[in-house]
Amino acid sequence: MTTAAPVAWPAAVDEPRNAVGWSWIAAISGANFGLWLALFGPIQLLLGVQAQAISPEHKVAALGIVTAAGAVCSLVANPLFGALSDRTVSRFGRRLPWVFLGAVGGALSLVLLATAQSITMMTIAWCLAQTSLNAMFAAVVAAVPDQVPVAQRGAVGGWLGIAQILGLVCGVAAAEAALPSIAAAYLILVAILIVMTMPYLALRRDIVLDRRTRPAFAWRPFLAGFWIDPRRYPDLGWAWMTRFAINLVYAVGTLYLLYYLGDVMHRPDPAGDVVTMTAVNVVTMVLVMIPAGFLSDRLGRRKSFVVVAGILLACGMAILAAGPGWTGALIAAAILGAGFGIYTSVEFALITQVLPSAADRGRDLGVINVANALPQVLAPAIAALVVSYAGYPILYALSAGLALCGAVMIRQIRSVA
Repeated sequence: MTTAAPVAWPAAVDEPRNAVGWSWIAAISGANFGLWLALFGPIQLLLGVQAQAISPEHKVAALGIVTAAGAVCSLVANPLFGALSDRTVSRFGRRLPWVFLGAVGGALSLVLLATAQSITMMTIAWCLAQTSLNAMFAAVVAAVPDQVPVAQRGAVGGWLGIAQILGLVCGVAAAEAALPSIAAAYLILVAILIVMTMPYLALRRDIVLDRRTRPAFAWRPFLAGFWIDPRRYPDLGWAWMTRFAINLVYAVGTLYLLYYLGDVMHRPDPAGDVVTMTAVNVVTMVLVMIPAGFLSDRLGRRKSFVVVAGILLACGMAILAAGPGWTGALIAAAILGAGFGIYTSVEFALITQVLPSAADRGRDLGVINVANALPQVLAPAIAALVVSYAGYPILYALSAGLALCGAVMIRQIRSVA
């Protein structure tokens, strides 16, 4: 559907039937790439460098304050702006305005961050960036069930997953290339974000709602809608818990990898080894994403792929728990990449099939996306507690068990094969 004549509300929330073309897939994947590059260049590198430059004696605490505040903003912004995009009426559509505003707001926030000379200003700027970029993310994700038929969502999910992974890697690489100039590094991320988002906006492929048929707005039901009762929608509840479990596994399992390699495996260059393991992990992840998505579409099955992904993640964590040599650690990294790659591409398609309301896709996907962000908040505390009292092998063993729990929980979904 393109931005032409306005569509009445009932027709606007119908399941799409026409397959999307490669130009649209490439454009939305490019926007997703720019989004994740702009988010994770700062998270993985620049915020830490900047905090050290501003407050070298309190850099750990400063970085924790900045990232925690930003994480809280992301938890609120994603479902909020997803819900607002569901009801947006404009001649450009209901999702595209939020993609535009999110990209522009994110770019301006990163420019402000580049000029920050205090931890307070860093915190304010990063909160604005997280809010803006999560508004963009909510609109981009919601466009998939709006535009893509069910039989094509596994493949599209695979391409979006690859764009996300490449955004993470390239965000760090682009930022590192500009250092020691922190300001230049931020400006490079801004430029890439804008350039990669423009083709998607230029396509102007979105649903334009007819203002006359849009349901009346009221604050009480709007706010109440953010609670989705798992007893009423059990499939969505199981999907949310699975996503939370798998993302927590991945976050906990990789957070202290640097210290594990140095303190347990006694590697001479643990930082370099983390880079190597990350590269192996990313390569295997990218290699499996598209085939898994296509095969899932072809077979019309989702749950079995997620079960396989959970088992692979459990195997990778179990290998690390066993305290392998360097070769074993590389094998674990490859297995973890394969598991998370399969999960990322296929689970997204599954999620779109268990949404309780087509009219509230943006809101409901935003609520689901909390299961992505919340593990990032909880993982540091959980991992630190387990490592302090039980050590790294127990941490990875518990992660393996949690991955298997995710594989079991996904089987409780009844409405998707």
